[in-house]
Amino acid sequence: MPSSICLYSSLVRVLDFSYNDFSGSIPLGLGTCLKLEVFRAGFNSLSGTLPSDIYNAQALEEISLPSNKLFGPISDRIVNLTSLTILEIYFNQLTGMLPRHIGKLSKLKLMLLHFNNLQGSLPASLVNCTNLVELNLGFNRLEGNITMLNFSKLGQLIKLDLGSNYFSGFMPVSLYSCKSLKAIRLSGNDLEGQIQPEIFSLKSLSFLSLGRNRLTNVTGAISILMGCKNLRVLTLPNSFLGEELPDGRLWLFWDCQLTGHIPVWMSKLKKLEALDLSTNRLTGLIPGWLGTLPSLFFISLNNNSLSGELPKELFRLQALVSEKHATPTDHGDVELPIYTQRTNQSITALQYNYLSNLPRAIYIRNNSLSGNIPVEIGQLQHLHELDLSVNNLFGSIPDQVSNLTNLERLDLSRNHLSGAIPSSLSNLHFLASFSVAYNNLHGQVPSGTQLQGFNATAFEGNPGLCGAPLPNECQQMNTNNNKTTNVEDVHDNANGIPWLHISVALGFIIGFWGVCGPLALSRSWRYAYSEFLSNVKDRFLG
Repeated sequence: MPSSICLYSSLVRVLDFSYNDFSGSIPLGLGTCLKLEVFRAGFNSLSGTLPSDIYNAQALEEISLPSNKLFGPISDRIVNLTSLTILEIYFNQLTGMLPRHIGKLSKLKLMLLHFNNLQGSLPASLVNCTNLVELNLGFNRLEGNITMLNFSKLGQLIKLDLGSNYFSGFMPVSLYSCKSLKAIRLSGNDLEGQIQPEIFSLKSLSFLSLGRNRLTNVTGAISILMGCKNLRVLTLPNSFLGEELPDGRLWLFWDCQLTGHIPVWMSKLKKLEALDLSTNRLTGLIPGWLGTLPSLFFISLNNNSLSGELPKELFRLQALVSEKHATPTDHGDVELPIYTQRTNQSITALQYNYLSNLPRAIYIRNNSLSGNIPVEIGQLQHLHELDLSVNNLFGSIPDQVSNLTNLERLDLSRNHLSGAIPSSLSNLHFLASFSVAYNNLHGQVPSGTQLQGFNATAFEGNPGLCGAPLPNECQQMNTNNNKTTNVEDVHDNANGIPWLHISVALGFIIGFWGVCGPLALSRSWRYAYSEFLSNVKDRFLG
C-alpha cells in the first residue's frame, strides 16, 4: 500500500483501498493527511498493528478496515479522533481492551468490532457515545456484568450485538429505554433470569436473539414475546433447558431440550417463514397442519424423538410447491445476520443477512419416523435441501423424488429403504450432496448419471448395491449367460420332436389294429381265429 500519497497532496480527503490484494502492514504516513476524512482498506490481507500516526489525522470521520489480519490493541489515542463517526475493524485479530475513555467519541454512530479477540469489560464511558446507531462487539472475549450499564443514554441505538462473549448478570432493564431498538443479540453469554414484560416498550423490535444463556420460565417468556407484534426473528436456542414447550410464539428454538409435542397454536402463524425446533426432546407425530402455513419454506426438526409416518400434507407447502409463493415478496434484510450450521457440519457457520437467503429446506434427521416416503414428495419442486436420514423409513425410494429438479442436497442414509435406486434421479442436475448409505438397497447404481460421480461412501452399507463408484462390480454378464442358457433349454423342450414317444405309440397302434382290426371287420377271420385257439387249447391239455 503506498505511503507517500499525502506527502504530495495534503488535501486528500478520501483514501479507499478496499477489495484488493494488499498485504503487509499499513505504512506510516497517514498522519500527514491533515484533511483526510475517510480511510478504507477493508477486504485485503493487511496485517500488523494500526499505524501509530493514524491518530494524528484528526479530521478522520471514518476508519473502515474489515476482513484483514490486523492484530494488537486499539490505542487509547483513538479518542483524539473526535470527528470519528464510523469505526469498523471487524473480522480481524485485534486484542486487548476497549479504550477506557472511548466515550469521548461522542459523534460515533457505527462501532463494528465483531469477530476479534478483544478482552476485558465494557468501559463505563461507552454509554457516552450517545449518537451510536449500531454497536456490534459480538464474537469476542469480552466479559463482566452488564446489568448495571446504563444503556438508556443510547437513545438512537437501533442495533445491539454483544453475542458470543462472556458477559454475566441479567438482561439490562435499561435497554428497554432505547425506544429505537430494532435488533438485540445477547446470545452465547452467561446471562440469567427471565425476559421482563418491559420489553413491550420496544415497539420496533423485530430481531431478538438470547440463545445459549441460563434463562428461566419459557412459558412466561413466550407469553410476553407474543405481544411483540413486529418481532420477525426470535432465536432462543439452548436457553430454557429441560422446560416444556408451551402454547406461545417462536421462530428458532433449537437445542433447548424442550419436551412435549409441536403445539397446535403454531398453525395460526400464517406469516411464519422459518421454523427451527431441532435438538430438543419433542415427541409425537409431525402435525399435518405444518403443510398449511403458506409462507413456511424452512423446517428443521433434527435430533428429536418424533415418530409416526411423514404426513402427506407436509409435502404441500405452498412456498415449496408454487413458483408464485417460492419467490419471496419481502426482500428486506434481517436486522442482524443469522448464523446457522449445516446439519452435517459442526464448525463452519453460515451467515444469512436476508431471511429469504435461508435454504428452502426440510430437515428431519435423527428421529424415529417410520413408514414409506410419500409419493406426494414430488410436489416440492422448489425444495433445495432434504434430509430424512437416521430414521426408520422403509419401502422404496419413490420415482417422484426426481421431480425435485431444484434439489441440491439429498440425504436418505441410515434408514431401512429397499429396492433399487431410481434411474430417474439423474434428472436432479443440481445435486451436489447425496447419500443413501446404510439401507437395504440393491441392484446397480444407475450408470451414466451424476450419481456415479459421488464418493462410494454415499452408497456404502448396502450389500446388494453394485457398480461404480462402489468397488464391487455387478455380475451382469454371467447372469445374462445363465438366463440365456435356461431360455434355450426351455425353447428346445418346447419345440423339439419327442421321437421315442411317437415310435412307441405308433407301434402300439399298428400292432393292435393289425391283429384286432381284421377280427372286428371279417366274419371268416373271426371263425378261423376261434378254431385256431381251440386247437391250441386241445394240444396244451392233451
